[in-house]
Amino acid sequence: MADPKGFMNTPRQEYPRRPVRERVRDWDEVYVPGGLLPIIEKQADRCMDCGIPFCHDACPLGNLIPEWNDLVSRDDWRAASDRLHATNNFPEFTGRLCPAPCEAGCVLAINQPAVTIKNVEVAIADRAWEDGFTPPRPPDRLSGRTVAIVGSGPTGLAAAQQLTRAGHTVAVFERADRIGGLLRYGIPAFKMEKRQLDRRLAQMRAEGTKFRTSTAIGSDIGAAELKARYDAVILALGATAWRELDVPGRQLSGVHQAMEYLPLADRVCEGDLEVSPLSAAGRHVVIVGGGDTGADCLGTAVREGAASVTQLDIYAQPEAERDEDAEPWPTYPKIYRLSAAHEEAGALGTAPAADADARLFAASTLRFEGDADGRVRSLHLVEVDERRRPVPGSGRTLPADLVLLALGFSGPDPHDGLIDQLGLKLEPRGTLARGADFGTNVPGVYAAGDAARGQSLIVWAIAEGRAVAAAVDRVLSGAARSRLPAPIGPYDRPMTA
Repeated sequence: MADPKGFMNTPRQEYPRRPVRERVRDWDEVYVPGGLLPIIEKQADRCMDCGIPFCHDACPLGNLIPEWNDLVSRDDWRAASDRLHATNNFPEFTGRLCPAPCEAGCVLAINQPAVTIKNVEVAIADRAWEDGFTPPRPPDRLSGRTVAIVGSGPTGLAAAQQLTRAGHTVAVFERADRIGGLLRYGIPAFKMEKRQLDRRLAQMRAEGTKFRTSTAIGSDIGAAELKARYDAVILALGATAWRELDVPGRQLSGVHQAMEYLPLADRVCEGDLEVSPLSAAGRHVVIVGGGDTGADCLGTAVREGAASVTQLDIYAQPEAERDEDAEPWPTYPKIYRLSAAHEEAGALGTAPAADADARLFAASTLRFEGDADGRVRSLHLVEVDERRRPVPGSGRTLPADLVLLALGFSGPDPHDGLIDQLGLKLEPRGTLARGADFGTNVPGVYAAGDAARGQSLIVWAIAEGRAVAAAVDRVLSGAARSRLPAPIGPYDRPMTA
């Protein structure tokens, strides 16, 4: 704790964003390049080094937050990188994409703005790459045991890196043409440029991890064949079964799932396409769903040049401050947050019929209507009360040439062949069933990440990857306890009131 009064003398200052009208003309990350370095040591100094750091419990990775805050405040970036990477394989991902439940659990947040933990994390990660603190770490010797990992999202990648470093021979199978899962095709480049992913993958290849793209397990390779070829199989399939909206007009052309839309924009950034087939350019866009995926659609549509963009959220507008009775500290509260995409939409006035930041709260979709050619042209909605009952006389109509459904995901795709071929059991909600050791009902097959946990945050995905790696390593090594850390168990959940 370099300055014991830092939290009293230094106000919270966040990573500055580029001007709205500048950043919406490109797909680069929204932040000012180098904007953290002048402020980050003072921000790290705001950490109180409290006796019981609740930020540890708020983060499933168990990040050593007070330790690396102190090291950054003392300008010891190498040691800070070592502490950060001790618990997190990919801090450059989480520092950009995680909503930071650690900050909600910050003790300073009881009565002051929290420490900018997420900004300190990404500053350490970026500095580590710049200064060469993250060289490949191949194992000293190989174990002779093999592991197949199906899925290359953050869970699969974390498990792969841990097991490779432990000496096992690991192959990651991905059905898409590039590695990364949702990080590659789903997260817009303005939130995380793909070079962040590419350089981590280069590190993993140098360590010995093998990657197999354009390979769907269950069709290109039979699930039973894969299981026979490897000593262990980890299923990190993600939650790809999207939720539907069963209202009249759903069949109209122009009504699409968010995950049909977002990957195409990523492919434009990758150079695969000149223009997205679902481009929002010149179209009136309505996004149904108030979560992060909806905000990603919003920022993407703004950059594509939509005529208007409105986002519908079925929940009432949250308050600006935490409700201490319903969501007491240190739980993660549902409060009004302004993402970069909402800031852009508000500044540009993309939704004349909506509130300032393009969101319509407490809004429920009734039906879509189309033209004679079967294309969607409007969306009818109604305001709802806290029980989601329609408010009489509150119906309205929005123009809509493109409707994007961002309603979340229920679990892995049950029709991809893999689940049936292995005879895997599912939970009633559609996720893969597993036991306390992350094992499924099929011996030698393990399940981790959103496919088993359900839709969750990137920090939980990485924690799942690290934990399942420890479970597999223990079995393969025949030891009573794995050498690898296991930050969570399969039944652990975020803190709630």
